[in-house]
Amino acid sequence: MKLFIDTANVDQVAEIASWGVLDGVTTNPSLVAKEEGADFKETVTKMCGLVNEVSAQITATEFEEMKKQADEYSSWHKNVVVKVPMTVEGLKTLNYCSSKGIHTNTTLVFSVPQAVMAAKSGATMISPFVGRLDDLGMDGMELIQDIRTAWDHYNFDTQILVASVRNTEHVHRAATIGAHIATIPYKVFQELPQHDLTDKGLKKFMEDWESVQNR
Repeated sequence: MKLFIDTANVDQVAEIASWGVLDGVTTNPSLVAKEEGADFKETVTKMCGLVNEVSAQITATEFEEMKKQADEYSSWHKNVVVKVPMTVEGLKTLNYCSSKGIHTNTTLVFSVPQAVMAAKSGATMISPFVGRLDDLGMDGMELIQDIRTAWDHYNFDTQILVASVRNTEHVHRAATIGAHIATIPYKVFQELPQHDLTDKGLKKFMEDWESVQNR
């Protein structure tokens, strides 16, 4: 499974990339707005120097303008993945990008029919938002399971990217269900290597080693 970080902070990308586990980045206008003084193009291109796939979200809503933004963003760097919203105009844009060899990530997916349409339009990735479904009292990971079942029936090439991840359990279930990618906030990334038994075991090892050194 690929691990992406969901951020517009280049320092966070560099830190997690240094662990040797990071495959890509997802970002959007809301994340960029949180970074004071950040320039979108500069942020994306810096990240492209650190990982192989950086999803950059277009902001237009009509096909002709979406197409122009897709062309522009994809020209910035070979590692840019154009992030396209799940709308009818977005489907047209996915189809256009597919014909041009531009990699895409379909964002704001909340149902199996949406996922299937995005795949048939040529999306490289789809991003079901599990956390937002959880917020409504649903189990967002059930959607991932349903999409995975559909994919097993039809062998779509489109990668399933678990988005709106809120905790390590989401990552756990994404891996066991068979999602291709999970995009993870920085705070959750910091929690992934941790386990109480690891800490206890390491503490015991160090205590035993100290006793050996004191002989």
